[in-house]
Amino acid sequence: MSGTTLRGAAAVIGAAELHYKRGKAPHGEFRMTLEAIVAACADAGVSPHDIDGFVSYAGGGHDGAVLGGALGVRDVRWSNMMWGGGGGTVAAAINNAAVAIATGQADTVVVFRSMAQEDTGRLGYAKYFYGSHYLAHGVGSPAQVCALRTQRLLEHDGVPREAMRALVLAAYRHAQNNPTAAGYGKPLDEATYESSRMITEPFHLFDCSRESDGAVALVLVSGERARALRPDAAYVLAGAQGAPGGYSAIIDNDDLYTSAGFAGRPGRPGVADRLWTAAGVTADDVDVVQVYENFSGPAIAALIDHGFAPAGPAAGEILTVDNLTAGIGKLPVNTSGGNIADSFVNGMGLAVEAVRQIRGTSTNPVANARLSLFIGGPMAPLVSSTLFGHEDTL
Repeated sequence: MSGTTLRGAAAVIGAAELHYKRGKAPHGEFRMTLEAIVAACADAGVSPHDIDGFVSYAGGGHDGAVLGGALGVRDVRWSNMMWGGGGGTVAAAINNAAVAIATGQADTVVVFRSMAQEDTGRLGYAKYFYGSHYLAHGVGSPAQVCALRTQRLLEHDGVPREAMRALVLAAYRHAQNNPTAAGYGKPLDEATYESSRMITEPFHLFDCSRESDGAVALVLVSGERARALRPDAAYVLAGAQGAPGGYSAIIDNDDLYTSAGFAGRPGRPGVADRLWTAAGVTADDVDVVQVYENFSGPAIAALIDHGFAPAGPAAGEILTVDNLTAGIGKLPVNTSGGNIADSFVNGMGLAVEAVRQIRGTSTNPVANARLSLFIGGPMAPLVSSTLFGHEDTL
């Protein structure tokens, strides 16, 4: 079905997240997943027994049959997982749930992700992502791959490096108002950022996301049902995913090398183009953005791909600390602290924050937020975005 007919067909009515310092979770992934789902159902005002659909983003062996049995669901009608590494299809998992509801395949779908170092170890590399050209030259980590693309963004496209620093400092600003954020009580200034050790050029320590233990769950139902259950539901207005030709299969030598994967070509709309067309809005209409920052550079590229800032030196005029800060700027980004300063459960917590902005319950609320964008992992082989809206936008 087209993105236009998806508009408002499904909505998030329940959300919950658990996060702990990496390696410090009190339980494994299975139990944390169940706890997050039960909490999300309580937030939604529905019974876990009513769930009939499950969608996970990558990893984990807990499919709908396993979770459904543990939760005592009456009937599992939808169970799948989005492929991808680097958080690329984390937003697509939400889109997938919305499609299931819009097409009548399921009525109450939970989207989830859980991570525990005790169960799966630290995040490593996905073999399908790192080709022989990379590995033969010692490039075998997400930071290294994204650093290559980011360095090109800075040197060739002329995006100022200060834009990366601005994104990080804004995230830490937001974290100071979020008591559960890992960066809470740890404000970051320019001098500390600049003097932090280099991980892989051009990424300093603070340019890199955290790794957390935890679990996240979101409950989606039909738009009609959402209107009856809560006045502040976050409606899925549009979603898009994709891997532009030449971006994934030939990942060592892409022609759009500095794109985060959302950009299109003449005559071939990209993921961002398709999202805006389906939603019937533009980047200028969006009130707040949660962008997956595996590293600051790819997040900057994703904002450029979506049209929030121009490519090149002029990007620095938009991507400033103040302009990215809720309550101050026109482009508030990662208002919980994001992957960098809040927590990292493969970026799914960013979706929860996108929902909180629609509800007005964020610790850094954007006044009268009606359009809230969630951008999945940039510079991954597959990428995705989801646009949430308040009922007023339907």
